[in-house]
Amino acid sequence: MERLDHLEHLDKELVDELAQVARETVRDELRQQTRRQRRRAMLYAASGAVALYAGAALALALGLGLAAGLPDWAAALITAVILGVVAYALRGAARPSASRPTPEREAERPAAPGRTIGGTAPAGPPGGLGLPYPPMPPGPPGTGATGAVPPETPGARQPHPGDIDPEQPHHRA
Repeated sequence: MERLDHLEHLDKELVDELAQVARETVRDELRQQTRRQRRRAMLYAASGAVALYAGAALALALGLGLAAGLPDWAAALITAVILGVVAYALRGAARPSASRPTPEREAERPAAPGRTIGGTAPAGPPGGLGLPYPPMPPGPPGTGATGAVPPETPGARQPHPGDIDPEQPHHRA
């Protein structure tokens, strides 16, 4: 056992040295990645600034071109309206709205009452037997065939949606 005591000290030194080399390697790699990302971010910022100046020059050229045939105030007003319409169109293209459902949003949206997802309901079940679906009852279950409200029992009150606790277990009577 005494012969292994000096090896334990060597193991600890080896582990410490390996950990130090791993830390330095990771640190160098992160520095290189950070430099590349910083350079890319600066190039994007510069291109955005140049695009802003190009847009301003284009708006100025449009305004001066319109001012050749119109009063200056009218040319400036028309240029502002055109830029506003372009900005509104770009904003609409950047984010989807409720009027333009995307396939992802269509799948998330629940079907409206009385509306079948994907078109009309089939005449028969997909079992291949060709038998039609049973008729729909006129009201929710428990209300009778006519859809009338059952008479209330004395002392009982109708459940309110706020009284239902979703955390409680559901038991059927």
